[in-house]
Amino acid sequence: MASLLLAVKSKMYIFAHRRARGLLEGEYASIFRGRSLDFEDLRAYVPGDDVRDIDWKATARTGAPLIKRYVAIRRQQVLFVADTGRNMAAAALGGEPKKDIAVMAMGIIGSLAVGHGDSVALVHGHGDRSESLPAKGTEGHLERLLRCMDAVDLDRGPSELCARLEHVALHTRQRTLLVVLADDVAADARLATVLRRLAAQHEILWVQVADAALAGPGAVHGTGVGAAELDTVHLLLAQDPELAASYAAAVEERTRGIEALLASLGIASTTLASTHDVVGKVFALLERHRRAR
Repeated sequence: MASLLLAVKSKMYIFAHRRARGLLEGEYASIFRGRSLDFEDLRAYVPGDDVRDIDWKATARTGAPLIKRYVAIRRQQVLFVADTGRNMAAAALGGEPKKDIAVMAMGIIGSLAVGHGDSVALVHGHGDRSESLPAKGTEGHLERLLRCMDAVDLDRGPSELCARLEHVALHTRQRTLLVVLADDVAADARLATVLRRLAAQHEILWVQVADAALAGPGAVHGTGVGAAELDTVHLLLAQDPELAASYAAAVEERTRGIEALLASLGIASTTLASTHDVVGKVFALLERHRRAR
């Protein structure tokens, strides 16, 4: 069986040049670094770094600006909270299965975590059923997490992200970096309640996989399982402009609602349309999270 993590790393090297990968690693490390922690080493200054971290004596000696880096005394835990209901087997905006994009995002963040000596864990499930995989700091364990995401198919129960988040709120006491891998979700009172609770205790990164367009020039047509049903929806929307307009307005309202909720709670978020988006958007997500802290 081919390694999902190896495939993720291969794509990461294709999509990101060496400097971009270094910046990505630096942004991940910055989540758990701070001036109150132990000094570790120096690195070259890059735009966006806090000028208060510049080591001016070292800068004067080398003639180039250098940044002090600090390391947390204890290792950290990254907990992925993933929607593995049947919605994640559908097509994303770029035409790929949503689960492939989620695997890529989980693989990149997870490999950064394991590479820094941190542990990774997973809460996932479908319907009202939640399952947990404990925190470990090995690539073999990360591969197991990716397999859980990749196993999603249309025979699964419905997507129910709130149930996963409520499970985390009930069972996770230690302060953790939560990386939420979400399908399209409505910003209703239930979601707002659990996110407020989680945001008060944990750091949260929100990664949403964009739905396929069902109308207009960018519409993604059915392939594989569920193709006939998807094409039927396209046909109905194409034949009824009023219905298509109502659908587009509902999608826009849903998008604005989740963006407003996350912003109100100070949760950095990103939306991914394809695997080609992941490296650059994960870097930007980590950077926004660092700046907001």
